[in-house]
Amino acid sequence: MEKKLLKRIEELRKKLNKFALTRDLIDSEVVEVSQQLDSLLNQYQRLVSYQQLSFW
Repeated sequence: MEKKLLKRIEELRKKLNKFALTRDLIDSEVVEVSQQLDSLLNQYQRLVSYQQLSFW
């Protein structure tokens, strides 16, 4: 699961960077991709935190 999540994060990060070069930052698609990326980053952070807690 972690690898899939990281792969999707990287895909969205690249897409967002591409959009940033060609669109306004307030463009609805840019905002949508940014929100999706934020959500995935939050999921990843929760996963990593949980794994660290489980270690102890």
